[in-house]
Amino acid sequence: MSFVLGLTGSIGTGKSTTAAMFRALGVPVWDADATVHVLYEPGGKAVAPLAAECPDAIVDGRVDRNRLKDVMRTDPGFLRTLEQIVHPLVAENRTAFLATHQTMPLVVVDIPLLFETGGEAQVDATLVVSVDKTTQRDRVMARPGMTAALFDDILARQMPDAEKRARADYIIETYDLDRTRTEVEALVAHLQNKAT
Repeated sequence: MSFVLGLTGSIGTGKSTTAAMFRALGVPVWDADATVHVLYEPGGKAVAPLAAECPDAIVDGRVDRNRLKDVMRTDPGFLRTLEQIVHPLVAENRTAFLATHQTMPLVVVDIPLLFETGGEAQVDATLVVSVDKTTQRDRVMARPGMTAALFDDILARQMPDAEKRARADYIIETYDLDRTRTEVEALVAHLQNKAT
């Protein structure tokens, strides 16, 4: 069985960049956000059940995330319905990924809301990527279409960075790409040795 490392971090802390570094080292990485995107595309497993609950959120055979957000703004209770549909499908996809890669010494599951959803119970260790609040805000506000209100809304749904760090088995700060890469390489070597 593989050693499963749960990778998480708040928006703008370098999680995607760090995940790419694991991939570059040959470590299989499962991405929760990418999985949801696939589930929302035409023919995706989430489209039909969401169409039954919220037909207005379906455009050209796919789930429109902006329309979902509009529905949740007017009906906050809809988030629970959305989670009841999507979370089991995401879990099914993750289980299939882990089964496919079970002979690998190390796999990474990239889950933005790992601690918020209790996902740490399903991994062998957790890695939090982190930066200070000013760097985080600067990175996020540089993204196309980002607003201060949207950023604050996203942060409100995420566990504070300090709490994530306190719960993490490993922490990597992502200020410098070369240093981050060196720390990822060291962690991969450590965990692969641990797995054998």
